[in-house]
Amino acid sequence: MKLLKLLPLTLALGLGLGPLQGCAVWREQETVGAYVDDATLTSRVKAKFAADPRVSAMAIKVETLKGVVQLSGFAKTAEERWQAEKLARSTSGVVAVRNDIVVS
Repeated sequence: MKLLKLLPLTLALGLGLGPLQGCAVWREQETVGAYVDDATLTSRVKAKFAADPRVSAMAIKVETLKGVVQLSGFAKTAEERWQAEKLARSTSGVVAVRNDIVVS
């Protein structure tokens, strides 16, 4: 009898809380502070790209995790690829740069 009373409650909780699983921050259980720091670094690097006419800011994607900046996308020349890496490395707070930019 108790089981029959608990069944609707269990189903309601399961159906109600199930969709919330997608709200969890995964990124290797990064803290909110670390996430904000990484987002700030990404913004700084993108701002440097936008300010430098030698780098196509729209063609290069910037992602940051724990201070490590990953560059990906396409550059027109090897010089542009190198300049993007140089700008990222010169950004305060960047721990390392992984340059996966493809020259096309």
